[in-house]
Amino acid sequence: MIKHLTYDEEIFWFRAVVAGEQEAIDLLQTPDARASWHVANTVSAVDVLADYRTQIERSNAIISATELNAPPAWWPGDLFGDWRLNDLQDVLLHMIVEVACHAGHLDATRELIDGRQYVVLTD
Repeated sequence: MIKHLTYDEEIFWFRAVVAGEQEAIDLLQTPDARASWHVANTVSAVDVLADYRTQIERSNAIISATELNAPPAWWPGDLFGDWRLNDLQDVLLHMIVEVACHAGHLDATRELIDGRQYVVLTD
């Protein structure tokens, strides 16, 4: 999940779409990026988290340097059909939803692992 957030969220939406960084667009075509749901056994959790934190810092710099109403510098062709985000504000709102959704997935996974539940509603 963290590798997915790194490549398919931070790098894709901020470095590629918002900033139009060719390096990021090219990076997204690599086998490692295309396999963003798979982490090799040789890669440590520390490294996965460090890469995510690095990309968040890069995203924050892009956000700070970009006007909210700035249109995307790059768009991925027909990847999404007619759907399109119009500016940085749309991208930020989309990212809030994406990260919150994935945080819920991670919490459900944690519950399956350790059995603890944060809030349990009863009658």
